[in-house]
Amino acid sequence: MSDFHEIRFPVTISHGASGGPSRRTQIVTLSSGHEERNTPWAASRRKWDAGIGVRDVTHIEDVAAFYEARRGRLHGFRWKDWSDWRSGGIKQPVTRNDQILGIGDGTETIFQLRKTYTDTINPYTRVITKPVPGSVKIAIDGVPLAEGAGFAVDTATGLVTLDTAPASGAEITAGYRFDVPVRFDTDELVINMAAFDAGEIPSIPIIEIRV
Repeated sequence: MSDFHEIRFPVTISHGASGGPSRRTQIVTLSSGHEERNTPWAASRRKWDAGIGVRDVTHIEDVAAFYEARRGRLHGFRWKDWSDWRSGGIKQPVTRNDQILGIGDGTETIFQLRKTYTDTINPYTRVITKPVPGSVKIAIDGVPLAEGAGFAVDTATGLVTLDTAPASGAEITAGYRFDVPVRFDTDELVINMAAFDAGEIPSIPIIEIRV
């Protein structure tokens, strides 16, 4: 049976990966030449190829061991997307005010981590399910809470549970680092040993999964 392994792909290799978000759009061209466009996906899905990040035999050994431990495509794992791994800007420090999780109603205590990609016309909000342990910061109306004494976070789901329900109208904000839940997208890992102390894995396809 497949499951998710709470372990991160080697970051020294993922740092050299190429990829990003993808969408699925269905387009029908009418006889008039106009188009009707629709999508079955509410959220984007990210893909990468980590093959370019493999630079020496040690990397080959690491990838092969990681691939075998995940049984190829069977088990999911964590992936650091070096182009998007913080609640705020990629060059900005994480702060408790980076993202709005919700508005208090005096009753609710559980809030999902999320990240909004701002746009003046059509912003996109992404659910974050794999925060990095120890990185989550929470505030209510700007007042910081302490993890373990004001809130708890499930790093396997991205759910934040507050010790006390925020007052009605209070703004709950958060900052964090995060990983992406992924799996290998191949049942075959092709390794090329060009020389005794060098080699390559031309393609290591990685794809985001829903958890």
